[in-house]
Formats: sequence, C-alpha cells, structure tokens
Amino acid sequence: MKCISVYTNNFELFSDIYEQVLESPPQENEDIVIDGITVSGSGDVPDQYIERMRTKPEVVVMKERERNIMILQHGNVFEICLPADEEEAV
Repeated sequence: MKCISVYTNNFELFSDIYEQVLESPPQENEDIVIDGITVSGSGDVPDQYIERMRTKPEVVVMKERERNIMILQHGNVFEICLPADEEEAV
C-alpha cells in the first residue's frame, strides 16, 4: 500500500484537505504544504504494518470503504494508506 503522511493532530484540518491530498498526492519522499499543513509521500508500507498499527491502543483506525482507503491517526500524524492497485484511480 502507498502511504501519505499528513502532519497534524487536528481532525478538522485533516478533513478539510483530505480530498485535495488524494487529488494530487506527493511523490515518494516529497513534501508539499497544503493550507499550512505538511503532507509527505511516505512510499510503500507492507500490509503487516497496518495490522500491527491497528492493535495499538493509541492508534485510531478509519476506513473509507468505497475506495478501500485506510487512515491511521496517531500522535501528530494521519497516515493515508492507498491500495497499490487503485493508486492511479484516486
């Protein structure tokens, strides 16, 4: 899965820029700033990473079922995990 990190702990700000991040995601190892929030292309993460993070009590897990997107929130970061076979369609 491709992972995009959004550096904020504010869910409202994250929600405001979520679609914009998906429309023009950063490339791997690229940082962009959207409305004052840093967004980083974190590259690929294995499925085991997501499963491991889901078991941690400090991690909030959200799923967008229609696009099969997993969102992990922990600390001051939201991680948007996109399925590899749907990256181009997003």
